[in-house]
Amino acid sequence: MSKSTLAFALGALAMTASLYAAPEPPIYNSQSTSHPESGLHGMVSSREKLATEAALGVLKDGGNAIDAAVTLGFAMAVTTPQAGNLGGGGFMLIRSADTDTTIAIDYREKAPLAAHKDMFLNENGDVDKELSRYSHLAAGVPGTVAGFALALEKYGTITLAEALAPAIDLATNGFPINEDLYESLKTGKPRLESHAPQTIDIYYDEEGKPYPPGHIIKLPNLGKSLQLIAEQGPSAFYEGPIADLIVKDMEAHGGMITKADLANYQAVEREPVRGNYKGYEIVSMPPPSSGGVHIIQMLNILEPLDLKQYGHNSAQSIHLMAETMKYAYADRSKHLGDSDFNPVPVEWLTSKDYADEIRSKLSMGKATPSTEILPGEPIHEGLDTTNYTVIDNKGNAVANTYTVNFSFGSKIMPPGTGFFLNNEMDDFSSKPGVPNAYGLIGGEYNSIESEKRMLSSMSPTLVLKDGEPFLLTGSRGGSQIITVVLQVLLNVMEHEMNLSEAVAASRIHHQWLPDKLFVERGLSQDTKAILTEKGYEVVEGRAMGTANSVSKEDGVYYGAGDPRRPDTFAEGF
Repeated sequence: MSKSTLAFALGALAMTASLYAAPEPPIYNSQSTSHPESGLHGMVSSREKLATEAALGVLKDGGNAIDAAVTLGFAMAVTTPQAGNLGGGGFMLIRSADTDTTIAIDYREKAPLAAHKDMFLNENGDVDKELSRYSHLAAGVPGTVAGFALALEKYGTITLAEALAPAIDLATNGFPINEDLYESLKTGKPRLESHAPQTIDIYYDEEGKPYPPGHIIKLPNLGKSLQLIAEQGPSAFYEGPIADLIVKDMEAHGGMITKADLANYQAVEREPVRGNYKGYEIVSMPPPSSGGVHIIQMLNILEPLDLKQYGHNSAQSIHLMAETMKYAYADRSKHLGDSDFNPVPVEWLTSKDYADEIRSKLSMGKATPSTEILPGEPIHEGLDTTNYTVIDNKGNAVANTYTVNFSFGSKIMPPGTGFFLNNEMDDFSSKPGVPNAYGLIGGEYNSIESEKRMLSSMSPTLVLKDGEPFLLTGSRGGSQIITVVLQVLLNVMEHEMNLSEAVAASRIHHQWLPDKLFVERGLSQDTKAILTEKGYEVVEGRAMGTANSVSKEDGVYYGAGDPRRPDTFAEGF
């Protein structure tokens, strides 16, 4: 990124800073559990209790972690429609005991065939945010159904119909609205009312108020869609009656997704990115996720600094993490994108040598202004997301993160389908140097192209200890996902916290631009004062991420539901 582009980006980011300073409901009580290995079949941690219980039921019936993860994902498409989805996409990291390998399944959404670089620019050449976020053009071709079907077919032991059965039951026979969904319905009503008016009759009472927690709700159209997938397989979604409903709605409202787009979509397996930190092996998602690359990059930078000597969340530890985050997000702005379209220098970005180079530039005493940090140059020859984790006693493990992007995505529900479409097209760089909804700057590598997958921050991550699954984590939170996962890993590997402590501990975030250090409530006034003296603009505000995690150590399974959301639930048996 040039100096002029950087200056332009700084000006544009002034409009996005309020996104991070907005207040959020208080942190909720965590639900976590642990059990001895004897007689235990596994551990599940997710954002929603009914989905966790559906996954546990699969494990109890003899299914493996992959079976349970797919079942959980479909169940959350019912109980958590603001994030769980059929109309979105994501990433799944699978540790297979049978093959003793870790596989990354990329079911990220893709740009439609007709998509083009300037599709969200108005006549003045400026980005039209309504088009990129709340129109039918905002939706990428969904990947969830294809991704789940691929995972189950290759690594599961149950049928797709069996995995869908709990979700079909919940949608058809009803489930109680929880606090999380209730809060999303309160804030989402204006957009839902204008973009998907049929949802008002489903989720709101006669006075137009969202049904309260505990109210039993049925979703018959969603139940029909799920039943069609159970009977006909993924083709029902990509070529059959569900595809017809999606395309009909697209044609009626100027959208781009066609039958050809849906029929051509495929989830793909990719080789994970790998690193190591003080004897632990880190395995995470490759591009088009930026998360795995930059988590490993930041761990490489921080490893020799011995953060433990400074103390967890001390001013000096936070300073060193924030400086490291700036360099990683600067590199993200230039070098990351869909590796099927542009060569992403993964090996260089995750190398110890490049980490040494960055570390030599870190100021130990003062904050380096973001204007002085530019993306590195290799020596050549992307806020409603949800994650969940599952581990079983056979050695299988899954970390999955999927999303429709914003809460309820584009707020568009094709009539008759029962599910919301994503607005992931906003995760492309609609115009290089102009921030997206999360304030992230992107470059040409993440520009819009036909059939390209948009860059993501989703970061399902596995830590291996002595070659065995030790910790699985991930998060929601848009641009904050990467730093949330980083801190959970550091809390366990560096500060030797137990899983519940690691997930609950206060978090910080810096993403290079805007040049602000965002912190959760919980840091002492003294710490914030020292950070201010070091040159940081400290912004205290909303809770960051939801890092539902599981681990296994010394024959004991642990699960931690992140306390930042009201309905997270971790349980084993």
